[in-house]
Amino acid sequence: MRVLAAALAVAATVTTTAAAHDPEPSPPAASVKVEPGVSKGTGRLTPVAGAAKLVAPLGVDPACPAKLRIGMRSDARKAAYATMRVELDPPLTASRPMLTSYLPPGYQVGANLLVAVPPGTQQGTYGLRLRTPDRTLEVPVEVVPVDGLDNGGNLALRRPVTASSQHVNANYPPCSVADGDRSSNGWAGGNGWNDATARAWPDTLAIALGGARQVSRVDLFTLDTERYPASRYGLRDWDVQAQVAGQWQTVAQVRGNTAGTARSDFAPVSADAVRIVALASNGANDYTRVIEVEVR
Repeated sequence: MRVLAAALAVAATVTTTAAAHDPEPSPPAASVKVEPGVSKGTGRLTPVAGAAKLVAPLGVDPACPAKLRIGMRSDARKAAYATMRVELDPPLTASRPMLTSYLPPGYQVGANLLVAVPPGTQQGTYGLRLRTPDRTLEVPVEVVPVDGLDNGGNLALRRPVTASSQHVNANYPPCSVADGDRSSNGWAGGNGWNDATARAWPDTLAIALGGARQVSRVDLFTLDTERYPASRYGLRDWDVQAQVAGQWQTVAQVRGNTAGTARSDFAPVSADAVRIVALASNGANDYTRVIEVEVR
């Protein structure tokens, strides 16, 4: 029981809570999290990663670097403090040089690793190494131009984003609505945009597509968690606009939305940018909260 209590205490102390501007405190932006497991009794400290490789695009907004979930698992027979070193080939830079935590047997600790690509970096494959005293896990980092990304048909992925305003109480970068992460779990911690003008409309969010593209569909993901459901905190009314021959045209409208995701289909147009014009949100404390925008 003492071991479990200590682990839970560590989990509580290493979680960063974002500044509040909702009727209730904003959801926490989990930085480091200790999770239970079953010890294998090998005595090893094993590094783990959330993916076999990391793709880091060139020329993106520095506020939205590439992200990888990393961690380490204790297969030791008793609790101890554990450390894993993070090594990254230059000129790439990592958000942390190591990961350190108290770990009971079988427990695993995880954290987000942000990888920044400085201007002028050559495209290619770079090395990322996660080192514990027992093992080294190598995760290649592929640096590619945005046009070289496998976007899965999403024309907005990693494209430049501009917003009418940005809330300053926590980390709500506009570029995060085009980073490919639809989840609301990182809200207030770098995944999702919140405007700075409560109850003042409209708010706008525009994504440049890198040239004229044929578009006929826009999917919008708004804040939606068990504690912060879209029906109370999500975006309710908005227009979808496409920039055609230098002029913004409204191609779709959404009214009365209470879901976390809304799909807008419209007649195909050749556009070099897409814009969300937010008109109202659900609930009394109205802000515009957008997690992701996909354009197809």
